[in-house]
Amino acid sequence: MKRKAAVLCLVACVFAACGEYNKILKSTDVLVKYEAAKRYFDKHQYSRTSTLLEDVVPSLKSSAYGEDAMYLQARTQFALKDYVAASDYYKNYAGLFPRGKYTEEARYYAAYSLYLDSPDARLDQSDTYRAMQLFQDFIEAYPQSERKDDAQNALFEMQEKLAYKELLAVKLYYNLGDYLLYSFPGGNYQSCVITARNAMRLYPYTKYREDFIYYTFKAKYEMALQSVDEKKAFRYRDVEDEYYSYINDYPEGKYKKEIVKLYNNIAKQLVQNGL
Repeated sequence: MKRKAAVLCLVACVFAACGEYNKILKSTDVLVKYEAAKRYFDKHQYSRTSTLLEDVVPSLKSSAYGEDAMYLQARTQFALKDYVAASDYYKNYAGLFPRGKYTEEARYYAAYSLYLDSPDARLDQSDTYRAMQLFQDFIEAYPQSERKDDAQNALFEMQEKLAYKELLAVKLYYNLGDYLLYSFPGGNYQSCVITARNAMRLYPYTKYREDFIYYTFKAKYEMALQSVDEKKAFRYRDVEDEYYSYINDYPEGKYKKEIVKLYNNIAKQLVQNGL
């Protein structure tokens, strides 16, 4: 009996809450809706907050309530984990209030929202690039900010993600090898080399640098083995250069054993052919 009474009481409370919310939705008083939106936000009822703010922010934007209302709208979307929308709202706030009381925080969260939305390295990285630019802009605007280190760490993390995306492309080109030969010399192996070199230029401090040099060596090794006689000397010397590049930078590297073995094959060819 007590359990039934408790359930009925709970249902009554739910209906009362819904009735109150519907009453507020129908209200024509902008401030009543805005105050309700703040209460719902404090109660973590973000969907209701969002609905009410979408209705009232356009009217409040140029009023004394506009700054707080716009910032609450951005925070609400962030709480709902709609990070792309949150980033846009944070940017809108910062654009309208460049010296506002929340501007530094808004510019940080505009970037951080897109950082959270940044997808797996195998997918399109448009949001990653946008987040990186916003973090760079934030650091330049607020070099003494207490959030500067967090922004820099996020930047480094996203650079590593982009470097890894390039590494995936390098591996793909290498594994394709002679399959689907391109119309230019070297085919997929040459594409492997070009992609690896570009990645090292763009991300010189990446933790994948050793992998890029390794695949560059391997791709050039394959091109050397397949090259015509008049180009073999050049190809072998090119492989030799990559060998020393790897050994000098990574004398105890994880690929050392394999690279030394392959280089010894090249070295024998150089001796046997008087190259």
